[in-house]
Amino acid sequence: MASRQKILDLCRVYQEEKENPRFVPGETYIPVSGKILDADDLVNLVDASLDMWLTAGRFGAEFERRLAQILDARYALAVTSGSAANLLAFSALTSPQLPNRIERGSEIITVAAGFPTTVAPIVQNGCVPVFVDVDLDTGNINSDRIEQAISPRTRAIMLAHTLGNPFDLETVMRLAHEHDLFVIEDCCDAFGATYDAKQVGSFGDIATLSFYPAHHITTGEGGAVFTTNSTYKRLLESFRDWGRDCWCEPGNDNTCKKRFNWNMGSLPDGYDHKYIYTHLGYNLKMTDMQAAIGCSQLDKAAGFIQKRRDNFLKLTKGFKDAKLDEHFHLPQATPNSDPSWFGYLVTVRDESPLDRTKTTKYLEEKKIGTRLLFAGNLCRQPAFETVEYRVSGDLAVTDKIAHDSFWLGVWPGIDDAHIDYIIESLCSLVRTVAKS
Repeated sequence: MASRQKILDLCRVYQEEKENPRFVPGETYIPVSGKILDADDLVNLVDASLDMWLTAGRFGAEFERRLAQILDARYALAVTSGSAANLLAFSALTSPQLPNRIERGSEIITVAAGFPTTVAPIVQNGCVPVFVDVDLDTGNINSDRIEQAISPRTRAIMLAHTLGNPFDLETVMRLAHEHDLFVIEDCCDAFGATYDAKQVGSFGDIATLSFYPAHHITTGEGGAVFTTNSTYKRLLESFRDWGRDCWCEPGNDNTCKKRFNWNMGSLPDGYDHKYIYTHLGYNLKMTDMQAAIGCSQLDKAAGFIQKRRDNFLKLTKGFKDAKLDEHFHLPQATPNSDPSWFGYLVTVRDESPLDRTKTTKYLEEKKIGTRLLFAGNLCRQPAFETVEYRVSGDLAVTDKIAHDSFWLGVWPGIDDAHIDYIIESLCSLVRTVAKS
């Protein structure tokens, strides 16, 4: 329709006429993360809206297909958020259809230094998180401590690739194989990261992504689960789509060609397969408007990821040139990995006169955004006061991170001028503290 194309053309003109504000050091706020949206994103969003399909449709199918291809996975399923993806991934492995399923009371190896919704699904499914300490330089699990945390009740390892830095997948997968454990890779902060030249998420049984505006690409709210295992894919679909047994796409009926010939549970013979439920599921599907933005964002993903890597290197050079590494532990890539950095994690050294809280307050006053490493130590969070968990060994480094770590932005909206200002501001702080 001519009117439709006219609307889309006007959307492109509208977006391209927007002016980008000029950066003024000390006046313009530097967010730690953000979204990069252009005319293609707006055109796709409006195009999907004009369909008035609203739920998952043509853009959803395209987004899942392209996402799976990029991730080297056979299947990718779009969902409402990265947190929903984690819930879905864990829940799928509790299915009674799996002979070796995760059962209530099972122990799950994870870390306390991270985002709560990596761990929440463990608790929500009646299982027990077992917290292992982390490595200060990578922010990831101390892989030397994993084996001693494994007990006869251990059924899985569920870990995030911290701030886009892959965890030690070689050790994790070896131990998982030796002890017959599931592995769930939370890649929500790590889209595009590789380990041994393979995409993160391609090692474990199921992996997850987030497309919240802070992440590598965005759909607004949104996330995904992905896997190469067809059995897991069916279970993920079931839990995502209300717990139903039917696998028909929205708008399609009788894909199995025996819709009224099923006999399951104690339902009447021939009960409509579209309304047979084999799991206690959810509705976690992504809308087509979100998927439409995801499709156009995928076109730019490689450039976004490279920009994050470039900014990471520039920050590292700036910290070292200014000798700020005398005051901060700087982030290190895990051996054999190529991170897709989400943030730049720094930790105040024990011997430095700097204080983490005073430093972050100072930076915020200078209009420089900062964030802590999420929950710091989940064991110390109010939500975990009544949660059953086990700590293997101690969490000394986790507590160090909770007290002394924060991260700065590396997202594509940050350029050399921003980085120079960040480094200059930290140098000024160090000089001031040294004089006092």
